[in-house]
Amino acid sequence: MLDAYADRWALITGASSGIGAEFARRLAGHGMHLVLTARRNELLEKLAEELHTRHGTKTEIIAGDLTDPAEPQRLFDTIAAKGIQIELLVNNAGFGWVGTVDETEPSRMRDLVQLNVASMTDLTYRLLPAMLERGHGGVINVSSIAAFQPVAYMPVYSASKAFSLHFAEALWAECRNRGVTVTALCPGTTQTDFFDVANVPGWLKKHEFSTPEQVVKAALRALERRKQFVIPGWKNWLISFGVRLARRKMVVLQSMRFFRPRKKDDSASGIEKK
Repeated sequence: MLDAYADRWALITGASSGIGAEFARRLAGHGMHLVLTARRNELLEKLAEELHTRHGTKTEIIAGDLTDPAEPQRLFDTIAAKGIQIELLVNNAGFGWVGTVDETEPSRMRDLVQLNVASMTDLTYRLLPAMLERGHGGVINVSSIAAFQPVAYMPVYSASKAFSLHFAEALWAECRNRGVTVTALCPGTTQTDFFDVANVPGWLKKHEFSTPEQVVKAALRALERRKQFVIPGWKNWLISFGVRLARRKMVVLQSMRFFRPRKKDDSASGIEKK
């Protein structure tokens, strides 16, 4: 199925590093041309040069900040002006936040909802209708294993990922007989800068993790198989299944021990996925 995407265009948000950059490498390897967007233009340019050298595919860079409510429209208009039809949308941009309610800035949570929920929804509704009209295409929402449960000290993040999962599954059902596949990717702990930016040093040394390569490989396999969601790693799958069987009170109370912030002078700050 991925061969059918060759010489067509993918839009990847949050493409400057981590899972987003790995999507770019994998898709370019399958012959796709790419529109890459993120805030960090210099990293996008470096990635584009790498992809051109290795694969010879075309890359368009549109730097921007999707926490700005006007950015999805600008991004859509810029792509349209270039005459590009998006065959695959990868909604990867997002960030999280660890902290107690009383030590969290409301504006930061507003940005989180704008990026993880509103901009993702906006872009999907702008690009998906054309795919349905053509009768082919795909959307991948990068959700999280946190989508399956509420997580104390990161309630807005886990809620936003639940939205991403449910949004994708509902669209999967609506689009599956019209040639378009919508898949939610729900990784567990992944080897990116997510936790380092969160001021949780050593987190990856204490927990098992997947690599971006493993996560993206699972996502593209799920897209090929037209699945509505995928959880990379059997242990992550067992965790997600277990929390659905346990009492909800028990699940959320148990989550407190994983991300309990330290004292105010060294408490955890933002977690960012870009």
